[in-house]
Amino acid sequence: MSLAAAMSLDLRPGLFYRDARLHCLNLLLTYPGGCRANCSYCGLSRDASSNGAENFIRVEWPCFSMDEILTRTLARADRFERICLSMIMHSSAVEDTIELIGRIHGEVDLPVSVLVNPSTLQDGDLVAFYDAGADMAAVAIDAATENLFVEHRGEGVRGGHKWDRYWNTLEDAALTFGDGNTGVHLIAGLGETEQEMIGAIQRAHLLGSRTHLFSFYPERGSSLGNAVPCSAGHFRRIQLARFLIDCNIAIANQMEFDDLGRLSSFGIRGAKLDAIVESGDPFMTSGCPGRTLSCACNRPFGDGPPSDIRSYPFRLEDDDIQLVRKQLATYMDVSRPLESIIAPG
Repeated sequence: MSLAAAMSLDLRPGLFYRDARLHCLNLLLTYPGGCRANCSYCGLSRDASSNGAENFIRVEWPCFSMDEILTRTLARADRFERICLSMIMHSSAVEDTIELIGRIHGEVDLPVSVLVNPSTLQDGDLVAFYDAGADMAAVAIDAATENLFVEHRGEGVRGGHKWDRYWNTLEDAALTFGDGNTGVHLIAGLGETEQEMIGAIQRAHLLGSRTHLFSFYPERGSSLGNAVPCSAGHFRRIQLARFLIDCNIAIANQMEFDDLGRLSSFGIRGAKLDAIVESGDPFMTSGCPGRTLSCACNRPFGDGPPSDIRSYPFRLEDDDIQLVRKQLATYMDVSRPLESIIAPG
């Protein structure tokens, strides 16, 4: 489980910055030998020197028995609004995922998400996940374009993943789980333009899927362990566009981009856009919903340290909003006003 989950179950000591709280219990299947995939940015990848033992999504992922996890979750169920079980690429993952979804669903009164691995799925597996008790499914496509997917997940790293298979699985999941009950993981900062990422977000939305957006952060031991994260401005503009698309406020072809693929207009402007920015909602973590929360999977500081928060795991305060406004209007090589979002009104 994630370090945040272990802390929330009192299995690891620690305090959350600014009193953040984890709302989704994030569980990850693990096996001797680790994951068989070789994604360039992942601490779990086949060639990663750490093999994920010490670093995956910025933190340690300690292992515990399912018996202990369920016992502690039952005693602390009021802390959570969802449980998410994530697969890795392994020959036993599908069978084990079906078994564990059924066990979680049968013993804990919380909704269950499954992060599937399309490369190991066969016909009927998505239905089996649903029948076992999962109410949402997500697919980690991660890269915004096919070329980047091949470079970071496919032939470019001797990996086994295929672009078309991932998108086809997302489409199949939407048919199985229903409109609004699927999600796509996308990582900003793998070399895409803002226009390319927003195109991928729109594509997922048209399939009835939410976008769970991440900002790339270099993981120790991975092939990209020494790479540099994308600029805050790049991520903030994508976050805002994601919110507008997923909330049916704007669509990608209403937005405008410069000759470098950078956002220059979000398709809405003035007081309406200002109010959305001022709410802070677009800049909070995006993920599967809970019973009372629009996003239960808030992954505290999963894609940036507290000194550089990319996805806020809590409501933004006034100082946070002002920082976000400045970041939205800052480009890599030029700063310029972007509509009316630097200051309210």
